[in-house]
Amino acid sequence: MNFTTRPELAGTFGMVSSTHWLPSQVGMGVLERGGNAFDAVVAAGFTLQVVEPHQNGPGGDMPLIFARADDRKPTVLCAQGPAPAAATPAAFTGLGLKMVPGTGPLAAAIPGATLGWLTFLRDHGTVSLREALTPAKLYAEEGFPAAAKVVEYIARVEDLLREHWPTSAEVYLPGGKVPHPGQLIRNPALARTYERLMEAEDAALAGGGSREDGIEAAIREWTEGFVAEAVAEFARQPARDSSGRDHAGLITRQDMAGWRPHYEEPETLEFKGHTVCKPGFWSQGPVLLQQLAILDGLDVQPGTADGLHTIIEATKLAFADRDAWYGDVETVPGATLLSPEYASERRRLIDARASLEIRPGSPEGRTPRLPDLRERGDFDPAGLTGVGEPNAVAALLDSGPQADGEARSDTVHVDVVDRWGNMVSAMPSGGWLHSSPLIPELGFPLGTRLQMAWLEEGLPNTLAPGRRPRTTLSPSLVLRDGEPVLAYGSPGGDQQDQWQLHFLLNILVSGMNLQEAIEAPAFHSTHFPSSFYPHEHQPGVVLVEQRAGEEVLQELRNRGHRVGRAGDWEIGRLCAVSRDPDTGMMYAGANPRGMQGYAVGR
Repeated sequence: MNFTTRPELAGTFGMVSSTHWLPSQVGMGVLERGGNAFDAVVAAGFTLQVVEPHQNGPGGDMPLIFARADDRKPTVLCAQGPAPAAATPAAFTGLGLKMVPGTGPLAAAIPGATLGWLTFLRDHGTVSLREALTPAKLYAEEGFPAAAKVVEYIARVEDLLREHWPTSAEVYLPGGKVPHPGQLIRNPALARTYERLMEAEDAALAGGGSREDGIEAAIREWTEGFVAEAVAEFARQPARDSSGRDHAGLITRQDMAGWRPHYEEPETLEFKGHTVCKPGFWSQGPVLLQQLAILDGLDVQPGTADGLHTIIEATKLAFADRDAWYGDVETVPGATLLSPEYASERRRLIDARASLEIRPGSPEGRTPRLPDLRERGDFDPAGLTGVGEPNAVAALLDSGPQADGEARSDTVHVDVVDRWGNMVSAMPSGGWLHSSPLIPELGFPLGTRLQMAWLEEGLPNTLAPGRRPRTTLSPSLVLRDGEPVLAYGSPGGDQQDQWQLHFLLNILVSGMNLQEAIEAPAFHSTHFPSSFYPHEHQPGVVLVEQRAGEEVLQELRNRGHRVGRAGDWEIGRLCAVSRDPDTGMMYAGANPRGMQGYAVGR
């Protein structure tokens, strides 16, 4: 058994794991009161909107993947909103922009996260919206203790809030100051938004409507009522964004009314006797499956220098395909990309040396096309030697917002399994406090997911009205013999499907338990272009927690990798729950890095 900072939880009643201790406990409270995993994940998800406002919000987006105990069929709920009707490349280039800004209302897709939670509760939950939403409403109204990361994010954009986003400053600079860790932050406007959604449900129930009718009434308030009205009105007001100028948004009431989340089948791959399930090629999710397919023909030993080298090189190949082929279009050659024959072809490109090229494949003989790439100008491979030095390591590890409003943000995650065997993995994100000015009537900002689409014509991820920008959000569900056995995920943008890969290999190849797999020394590549504005990349760069050992780090350097030595506990934010169908035993683990993520269960 490997040493861990926390135990792997075990029990027979239920498990919840999330990136923050409060939503984990809220979800567990729902299970204790008789709710199912789907009730619990919604209650936890709404609470995450309040207590991690720097990582997600009501105006963001979300995919989740789940399996019901009664049919065990893995299903994806896509709550990734598409581009508004007016969002064309010409609309942006006409403003003198070469890419979608990383912040501000111009970068907003149609908000999907809250609609996703409402839809999921209506269709698969058992409790009322009032029961699921009340904990979040109370934290917004009465205050939540600000975690250190929340304070850090607010401090970085303090000047932006003061000078350009006064509606945000009113909430996140209480008393005109950056809050201190542990200080209660209140958002009364958001609490009132939640209450108005619950009042819509109350009115429907008082009129004789069913539980589903009540939640549908709240959905109408979001899509056609007071929320849609406030979003459309505020979006018309120009605001400062990462271009350094003020731009208005493109969302209209018609956009809000005309879109709904939907269900779809996942993409899957068989690996080591398990079926790994991911969202479709409109997300980056299948890149995890491509990495597994490439590695399946190799003897990979996680934790060794050779193992890390092989994993990194497989990652580069899979992500090159992501950037050349993935998008919300019908022309993605998905079946070929996940085929054993194609994986074998890609696998042959891995040798003993690190590649410094971005090498997409040619599935079905088609010619790949990459977007125009911008290489980061401040990269200094000679400086990537130690922790705390004034070099590129800090910048490469940093996923927080910049003082000028450029947002390199993160995400939240929650997994739940209940005593009946229902299982769900959810990855909400976007609508960060530093993404866009807060809408004063609603208490939340819009998201900026459009920044992940390109303005270049002819790419699978080119911006287009009604098209989903290719998201990095990527929850995971794993089956064994047709039974759901593992739900997991990690925030981290482009790193999500690297850290999740390493976690799964630690379990299925190395035989670790959930907590051991989460806490194992972590690493990731930044070789390929970032999905976030301004889409830079660092050829050959890999960041590794120094707990991996100096011998491993040096061997990677010897093989040509540009190695950044991260601190012992700096990389990854994984959560996971599992269930053994043979015994009914359930397990959970959560990331100790950052002292924020926790699992609860019994």
